[in-house]
Amino acid sequence: MDKIKKCSCSLYTLKETCPNCGSKTRSAHPMKFSPEDKYGKYRRMAGG
Repeated sequence: MDKIKKCSCSLYTLKETCPNCGSKTRSAHPMKFSPEDKYGKYRRMAGG
């Protein structure tokens, strides 16, 4: 089953590249949360 992806132009699609602007799409779902996340501190500092 394909997962939905989101483009930087706010378009949702199932494709690897955006049909609207041609840029690469990313997963629209957040990462799983883990209380044992070793790198969570650095990810929050980076703003991601």
